[in-house]
Amino acid sequence: MPLYRDEAVVLRTHKLGEADRIVTMLSREHGKIRAVAKGVRRTASKFGSRLEPFMVADVQLFEGRSLDIITQAETIGPYGAAIASDYSSYTAAAVMVETADKVTDDDGSLQQYLLLVGALRSLSRREHPAGLTLDSYLLRSLSIAGWAPSFVDCAVTGAPGPHSAFVVQLGGVVADGVAPPGAPRLDAPTLHLLASLLSGDWAVAQAAGERTRSQASGIVAAYTQFHLERSLRSLQHVDRSPDLRPALPSHTDTAAGAAQ
Repeated sequence: MPLYRDEAVVLRTHKLGEADRIVTMLSREHGKIRAVAKGVRRTASKFGSRLEPFMVADVQLFEGRSLDIITQAETIGPYGAAIASDYSSYTAAAVMVETADKVTDDDGSLQQYLLLVGALRSLSRREHPAGLTLDSYLLRSLSIAGWAPSFVDCAVTGAPGPHSAFVVQLGGVVADGVAPPGAPRLDAPTLHLLASLLSGDWAVAQAAGERTRSQASGIVAAYTQFHLERSLRSLQHVDRSPDLRPALPSHTDTAAGAAQ
């Protein structure tokens, strides 16, 4: 069986037998990988903790017929424990990895990989409120997948904005002439916040009020689930309460920077 190596972020795991685990990962070069980690549920396992959700690892695998086999794993990004210790961060990360699982395939996407790793790193360091990091990730992940929303110019005609009618099915804001009857209207602060989250303008995003953030989050959730053509089970558990904690020391490699 061919042996190969790659960097990968763990999306989810499932128990297999009494001691093994199936690990689904998004890798840097090989796309999405499903592999068996043998014996990792035993207390003596050397790398079980390195293959938990949200962890980034350098993995070595044997290529199998249906499932590959993980033979080594070395931690690159130990984000799991820090994320799991905070409910807001944990629920946001759960949505991120579920989304990554749905928008990627075996061919993968380096941009999706870098975006997810950057977002998880940002969550683990508490660089921004978890809800804003999640919404920014979702908008940018959808954009990479080919569903970039428009928050300024008309998504149908290209007519210069600003426009206030937002239609999820049409790809964003639309001019009054093509807006369906009863189309919801978004105020300028909400549209400005959405555009900032898409571009990674954190100074503007973090200055938005809680009401504006709440409205933007609803739009992001609706837009995401429409284009994925399925609901995100983890989205209902996201903690959207105001984040009043002080940010941890900042770093230059934020979720926005990692995706560029």
